[in-house]
Amino acid sequence: MDAILYFVVLALIKGLQVLPLTWVARLGRTGGGLAYWLDGRHRRVAVQNLGLALGQPASAPAIRELARENFRRLGENYCCAIKTAAMSWAELMAVVEFVGEEKLPRAGAGHAPTTVVMAIGHFGNFELYARFGQFMPAFRCATTYRGLRQASLNRLMQRLREHSGCVYFERRTEASALKAWMEPEGKMLGLLSDQHAGVGGMRLPFFGRDCATTVSPAVFALRYRCALHTAICFRVGLARWRIELGDAIPTYAGEKARRVEDITLDVNRAFEAAVRRDPANWFWVHNRWKPDKLARKPGAPVGPRPGASGLQPTAEHGGSVPARGLAENDANQ
Repeated sequence: MDAILYFVVLALIKGLQVLPLTWVARLGRTGGGLAYWLDGRHRRVAVQNLGLALGQPASAPAIRELARENFRRLGENYCCAIKTAAMSWAELMAVVEFVGEEKLPRAGAGHAPTTVVMAIGHFGNFELYARFGQFMPAFRCATTYRGLRQASLNRLMQRLREHSGCVYFERRTEASALKAWMEPEGKMLGLLSDQHAGVGGMRLPFFGRDCATTVSPAVFALRYRCALHTAICFRVGLARWRIELGDAIPTYAGEKARRVEDITLDVNRAFEAAVRRDPANWFWVHNRWKPDKLARKPGAPVGPRPGASGLQPTAEHGGSVPARGLAENDANQ
């Protein structure tokens, strides 16, 4: 069955990649619209989440129309991600705009730029984040992913991503390799930070409701004393996107490190602003506000759970930083 599934997925990928991008986008929107009617479970999750976040009843026509458009966007983005993964940088420049380069720290003459952590989310065609290194070749880019259960499909997905030039680390098994990769300057690490983080997260408000939130961007920025920004992929038209870099999120107040939860709250607020700007652009089919009594409460030390192995405590942020906290506390994404 794994072999059959592999060849079916491979045929789908190859079929989409030979089509023009706008055709792929329209096919995706059609498939997403169909999924809205067929996938009742995720439709209910999206409608409920939209109502909670935007303060409207789930029965409101505007909420249901947003959910329907969200499904269309998801179909468009998933299909387009397969196509754009195989596009050259020259081809991609015609459909993707990167905005906010001037907000990043500058390198001195003959030196690599300061390492940057990017808190990213499931906005638009989020696979395009991996191409940022081609836009700013002074940086070497990396991100984390969660491997698929089917080994053959996982290899296929990683081959699809290789064209980006971004380095991928499996968040559950390659935390040590990621930490070693971070040491030299001139790195850019993108961490998906907008979904339920499970027991490795911290309960913090998002749209006014507490949810388990990954603290990985804050922890990495503190540990390596590097800049922290957000990056949002906005859809600006059919098969057209703009990736906007946010202002730097302070990690230190003078010489004193800010609290991990305060930094993470700033990330959440930036994501909230992006959602309000274009509500259909986010990943509403995920249960962001899933209850989790084991998630840390604000003020709790950022350290390993009982029985977990991790790094030794550091003075920078007043607690130990576990391998899980660094690379896996968003493992339920």
